Amino acid sequence: MAKEKTPAKPSRGRAPAPNRRGSPEAIEKRRAARMFNDVLGGRGLASQKLDGRTEKRRQRLLAELERGTARGARDLKPLDVLQRVEQLLELGEPLSSIRKVSKMKKLPEFPEGVVEVVERLHKAYGFRPETYRFVGIGEDVLREAGVLADEPGRRRTRKTR
Repeated sequence: MAKEKTPAKPSRGRAPAPNRRGSPEAIEKRRAARMFNDVLGGRGLASQKLDGRTEKRRQRLLAELERGTARGARDLKPLDVLQRVEQLLELGEPLSSIRKVSKMKKLPEFPEGVVEVVERLHKAYGFRPETYRFVGIGEDVLREAGVLADEPGRRRTRKTR
């Protein structure tokens, strides 16, 4: 008589079943449902409003720029400033409010080789041109580095009252 094998028990080294609550599909369903309820509930379009975690992140980024330090006591390096400004712009934060909290540097003279460094950095990261102002890099360097395209016939004018 042949002995039947019983199914093997799961070993303790296996990963637990995936959490469906945190899956991208579930998250998108919840966000879509919230927007649907807000629009039909009379509260207007909620897409302008950030969810709780994103709002906390926005506040943290602004606070770090204002203090000039990262989460701990580490001072922000110029690259950190560029990254935080870029993230805030992606979250929809207006440039004017970032300017209010961040101290924009103005360098009277640029170190040697700054154009090549900015060109290389821009190819690697693709920061928006306006973010470079927060670390003291002006339009002339950006234009030389190829970040800003020369636009003939267009002049920047200041409004006077």
